[in-house]
Amino acid sequence: MTGLVAAAGLVVMWSSGFVGARLGTAEAPADTLLAWRYVVAVAILLAIMVVRRPRWRRADLPRQVVLGLLCQSLYLAGVVTGVGLGVPAGVAALIAVLQPLVVGALSGPVLGELVRVRQWLGLGAGVGGVGLVVAGDAAGGGPPLGYALVAGGMLALSTGTLLERRWRLATPLFDSLTIHCLVSAAAFVVPAAVAGRLAPPGTAGFWCAVAWVVVLSTFGGYGCYLLALRRFGATGASTLLYLTPPTTMLWALLMFGERVGWSGLAGMVVCAGSVWLVLSAKREATWIRGRGRSGSTRRAATAFPSSRSPTPTRASAPTRVT
Repeated sequence: MTGLVAAAGLVVMWSSGFVGARLGTAEAPADTLLAWRYVVAVAILLAIMVVRRPRWRRADLPRQVVLGLLCQSLYLAGVVTGVGLGVPAGVAALIAVLQPLVVGALSGPVLGELVRVRQWLGLGAGVGGVGLVVAGDAAGGGPPLGYALVAGGMLALSTGTLLERRWRLATPLFDSLTIHCLVSAAAFVVPAAVAGRLAPPGTAGFWCAVAWVVVLSTFGGYGCYLLALRRFGATGASTLLYLTPPTTMLWALLMFGERVGWSGLAGMVVCAGSVWLVLSAKREATWIRGRGRSGSTRRAATAFPSSRSPTPTRASAPTRVT
């Protein structure tokens, strides 16, 4: 049940970020939105920390800072800035969800995870499904720098995903999210202040967008992403991101009246199938490993019926001859 909640929450909450970006950038520049997103998030998290009084391990803190920079700061800076420079949102989504292929290709040498043939088929099918979903946006333009920034954000998230699984830090989920948000607040507030774009607009629409991205995208999206990483591993959690472009289309249909074409519907089906392929292959591999371990245990138990050494019989005292 926890895995289902983590998977569904990741897909819905992560895709909400694209909607929040559209709502917020209609009211203010991207760096202003990102700065206030993390100012508000950090204020809430610090208030909760006063009550919880967590004890962070000093040894884990530098690595959590690195993960925060990669998975939140650099990822969001690359994607949002690239879109702001003119990269179509659909094309940016297509580049961003190439991440599962990067993670799948590197999870073997970096993490020692076996990526099965069925998982590779699912990863490849997911790219095709996303391509169908965003086919209508593919003709859009955009400067090369914008595409490079989006690709750089994708690579930053991929690197952070692999490092999180490799390090396997014992930091609780809430504390990890708090550290990541603190790092991102500094990463976005300082540049916005230097550029003179830190002051927020006084419109209700801007603050509604900030509330949207704080609650749904930051707490919901990144919280579920960290949970899914621990539940499904690097390849499984990354593959779930294939479902975010189709889900974003449903958000846009409900909120902005944007209609979904036949290619989009077909892409949704292909993306869902690709996720099923990857996660079912992962479950099968886990089941086989479990069977292997239990079989080895049974064979060992048969060869050695009891781990207890037999109690030695006490030798009878020799008969004394008088």
